[in-house]
Amino acid sequence: MIGRLGMAVLCSLGLVASTSILATEATPVKPVNTATALFAGGCFWCIEADFEKLPGVIGAESGYTAGRKPNPTYELVSAGGTGHTEAVRVTYDPARVSYAQLVDYFWKHIDPTVKDRQFCDSGNQYRSGIYWQNEAERKIAESSRDALLTSGKFKEIHTEIIAATTFYPAEEYHQDYYKKNPIRYAYYRNGCGRGCAGAATLGEQVVCSLRLANYVRINYPPLRAMLDVQDACGLPDGELSGVERHPRGQPIHSD
Repeated sequence: MIGRLGMAVLCSLGLVASTSILATEATPVKPVNTATALFAGGCFWCIEADFEKLPGVIGAESGYTAGRKPNPTYELVSAGGTGHTEAVRVTYDPARVSYAQLVDYFWKHIDPTVKDRQFCDSGNQYRSGIYWQNEAERKIAESSRDALLTSGKFKEIHTEIIAATTFYPAEEYHQDYYKKNPIRYAYYRNGCGRGCAGAATLGEQVVCSLRLANYVRINYPPLRAMLDVQDACGLPDGELSGVERHPRGQPIHSD
């Protein structure tokens, strides 16, 4: 017969074993190999958030690239004097998502038909780009662009595809901005017109707009009166509309 003490010991061992198994199952398995990719799609807050939603992407880091001056700051880049563009460095697992899939995903979250701007942000620092790090990436990016042009979906594409240069990480307050400041980020993104970027058809855009409005009404009750379903992806009425300034401190509409 096993005494009470023995039973307690066995139960304890069983509990420890079970806990250990659960802990092992809950711990994410780190990929054996990782790779990086560089993209610019206007506001790096938005393009970072977009890529971090893609399965196979480990993380995205906001920063500056394709410029002339070393160690750029947000203030210098925003002034347009360094030649840099706001960009993201995407770290991904090649076993789960390919570089070609990243490029395809990128096209769906930008407007490649405009030059030196993206959505409401205007200036050379907001130009779109794919910055290849080897010949394989160059061929994939250029072939993808050519296929889009051949398809007739776009008559012209202004997204630059050039060799990657030094990537400078942006200041810490820019990293994961959409997580740190969700309400402010939502105002900016939707007011800038890219809240539904990636919606391929008019029907998808309508559904997206309705979901955005409903999401804010449910999660941020104080803002309900400021939203209208028909303008869910635009600026709310009030202090942020018209010629007011968006959260990044730059004009909502700049030409």
